[in-house]
Amino acid sequence: MKNAGLAAVLSFFFSGLGQIYNGEIGKGIAFILAQFINALLMLIIIGFITYPITWIFGMIDAYKSAERINSGQSTQGV
Repeated sequence: MKNAGLAAVLSFFFSGLGQIYNGEIGKGIAFILAQFINALLMLIIIGFITYPITWIFGMIDAYKSAERINSGQSTQGV
């Protein structure tokens, strides 16, 4: 069983950490890389828009993935 709230909080503090907690290592690494790229994009202003969007999406995804894992549904193809 995965704690959905904990997954969201972990993603709040560090993007991708909630996905790694859920066992979705590849997805977690993808979020970490995306946020690194977004941080670089802040140099040309667009990162100030993309960073928070990706950050919020990561928290929501971590929460919903944990709920799917707990309900027994597969996370394949998500």
